[in-house]
Parts: sequence; structure tokens; C-alpha cells
Amino acid sequence: MIKFIIPAVIFFLIVLFWEKINEIIYKKFKVKINKIISIILLVILGLIVALLYY
Repeated sequence: MIKFIIPAVIFFLIVLFWEKINEIIYKKFKVKINKIISIILLVILGLIVALLYY
């Protein structure tokens, strides 16, 4: 039961404080977190396609 509740609470807190998290990362690194996430997703999708192709 706990293994379902803890990730749900963490996910809820990330969604709730998304703007503050985004501002903090932008102030430190001058990069929007949305760009970082989209790059990571593209890399993961590229790896999956490469693994399926070869």
C-alpha cells in the first residue's frame, strides 16, 4: 500500500509546485525545464527505436 501512496504524493507535489521548480531551475541554469524534459524524451525514444531496429 505504501509503495502506491508515496509515488502518488510525490507526483502530486511535483504537479502542485511545478512553476516554482521551473523558476528555481531557470534561475540557476538559465534553461527551461520543459526543454530538458523534451530532450530526455527524444533521447529515450531514439534509444528505443535504435534497439528495435538493430
